[in-house]
Amino acid sequence: MKKLIADSGATKTDWRILHEDGSIGQAKTIGYNPFYSEVNYFQHDIETQLYSIIDKYEVSDVYYYGAGCSNEKNIKIVSDMLKETFPKTDTHVTHDLLAAARSLCGHEAGIACILGTGSNSCLYDGSSIVRNIPSLAYVLGDFGSGSTMGKELLSSYFHKQLPSELRTKFDNRFHLDREEMLQRIYKKPMAATYLASFSKFLYDNRDHSFIHNLIASQFKKFLSHYVVPYKGSDSLKINFTGAVAFHYNAILREVVDELALTVGIISETPIAGLTLYHQRA
Repeated sequence: MKKLIADSGATKTDWRILHEDGSIGQAKTIGYNPFYSEVNYFQHDIETQLYSIIDKYEVSDVYYYGAGCSNEKNIKIVSDMLKETFPKTDTHVTHDLLAAARSLCGHEAGIACILGTGSNSCLYDGSSIVRNIPSLAYVLGDFGSGSTMGKELLSSYFHKQLPSELRTKFDNRFHLDREEMLQRIYKKPMAATYLASFSKFLYDNRDHSFIHNLIASQFKKFLSHYVVPYKGSDSLKINFTGAVAFHYNAILREVVDELALTVGIISETPIAGLTLYHQRA
């Protein structure tokens, strides 16, 4: 029998297949957050991508770490879907924050942070999460995330606060009008993913002072709201995972240094560390 490990964010899900002989397979599907995504879309993509490489009846366990899996209702939604998708499996569904902690810290105490499409953090004692300052998603929080940075960029563009050279680049690249933008955010699914898609523009122009300051400001807000309040934040290593942390690591390190904190690991995804964790379990 085989085991599946899933690290699921709002944009994408990384899968690893642990075979009996020790070999490891991999797959990728769309992301999912039960707070604002349709589970049917997610299930269909899992079946499309995984059924071609694994027999659904040969899966004994699924270890699923997912965005939004922070309460019993959402955990049940995901668990029921997985049991339907892989009929003979035992499901282990928990929050993606534990994935970050296990991947980044292993069995050592530390602070684990997610900076991807969304953002989150926790204080980890080496075996479990002992405190989490809850993020409030892309509408009210998610400072330092791709979705909130995208939201800030769009706000600056439509409020005509972007410097002229950046505005010209933005116009040439997106040809975006206000009505189209509002439709994508308020009327269609995956709004957070849509907002995060503008992070690529920020990355390509990260050396511009306006963009650099926008990114740095978001990281300062994230650290001030979601890291500094933890007991021991001034002595523990602050670890990060997620595409935003990884690709903007130079600016992130600058801000961490300014706040006299200590950077630990910065990884693009938790999946490698998670795979190692479950191989040793």
